[in-house]
Order: sequence, then C-alpha cells, then structure tokens
Amino acid sequence: MNFTKKILIFMGMFGSGKTEIALNVSRLLTKKGERVALADIDTVSPYYRSRDMRDSFEQLGIKIIAPKGKLANADLPIIPPEIFGYVENPEFRVVLDVGGSDDGAVVLSSLSSRLPYDNCETFYVLNRFRPFNDTVENAASHFFRLQEKSRMKINYLVNNTNIGPETISETIDKGEEFVKQLSEKVSVPVAFTVVMNGLNREPRLFEQLEIKKYMLNPWEVEQ
Repeated sequence: MNFTKKILIFMGMFGSGKTEIALNVSRLLTKKGERVALADIDTVSPYYRSRDMRDSFEQLGIKIIAPKGKLANADLPIIPPEIFGYVENPEFRVVLDVGGSDDGAVVLSSLSSRLPYDNCETFYVLNRFRPFNDTVENAASHFFRLQEKSRMKINYLVNNTNIGPETISETIDKGEEFVKQLSEKVSVPVAFTVVMNGLNREPRLFEQLEIKKYMLNPWEVEQ
C-alpha cells in the first residue's frame, strides 16, 4: 500500500484495531526516511491509546501529539493546538488515530475544517468478529453514520479481522469475504488486509500489510 497523502486518518468502531495500524503505518513511514507526527485524538477509550507509546516512539523519531500530564488519561475532547502546526508543516506527514464510535467521529469533525481535504486519506478499519459487524447491513450502517458525523469522506476500508492469538489464515479469509461484500455495498474500495506478528499467509483478495503488535497486555509484557 502506497500512502500518498499528507494526512492519514484511521477510524472505526471501538476495538477495531485502528490504533495498532496507526502506530505501524507511522513506523513504516519513518523507515522510509519520512518525518511523522502521530496525533492521538482518541477521547473514547482509556485503554490501548497511541499516547501510551509516547516515549518509545519518540525514540524512533515519531512525534506523538496528545494531552500530557494530568490530562493524558482524561476522557475529554482535548485537541492539543500543536497538531495544526504539524498539519501546516510541509516537512511532516501526519497520522490521526481517531476514537471509536460516534464521539470519536465528532472530535474528528471539529478538526475537519482545518485539514487540507484534498491531501487527506481516511481509512475505516473493521474486524469481522467484533459485535458491531455481525451483518454487512449493520457494518454499513456504522460506516455511513461515522462518515456523516466526522464530516470526512472515507476513502478506503481496511480488513483487520482477527481473534487475537487464535487467529489463523482462515480467520482472515472470512474477514476478506465480509469486507468485500461491505465494499460493494458502500462503494468504497478495500485498501489492504492486516496480518499481525508474522502469520504465514499468502495474499488473496487484497494487498496485505504486515504489522507488529505494539499495544501489549500486561501478561504479554511479562513473557
């Protein structure tokens, strides 16, 4: 997948895995020699936020933009004003990690008037096995609602179907079939399928993006 726009936006329902993808895409861009700012505007979930990777990612040259200090874990729609400096800085690519559900889309809508619309790409991430996606019709309903509330056109779908460490190739296959149907229903193309932590799988319906899991659970850190 060639990420061609200056602003890359990752959104989706709660638990879709957009934060892992935003982190990995930011890392991919820095490996190509680009300067990257990752803006964490997830005001929905207190867990698995990209801001939790601030120290380790800034050592890799990725600037994490998020509230600091006592406000770091506040579930409030706080948007650090420095984000606009990076949006306007031609030397930086900007990745936006948007909170799940309607509240996250509303926060994005508050930024939309300040973003260079023609230089943005918005990716809608979904996991076939999350409860929001029990049918293609329900998945489409969430897609259209978040697109409307965010005031940003969604350009691509991302298949991030997985069941954690139990994921096998057939798990992802089911996700690709589901996302293919959703793509036809909402008339938006699929950008790629996500494969995590070295799972041995040949590309099938869509291009693959291999990612590393950065957001570890406590028991995974101890291993």
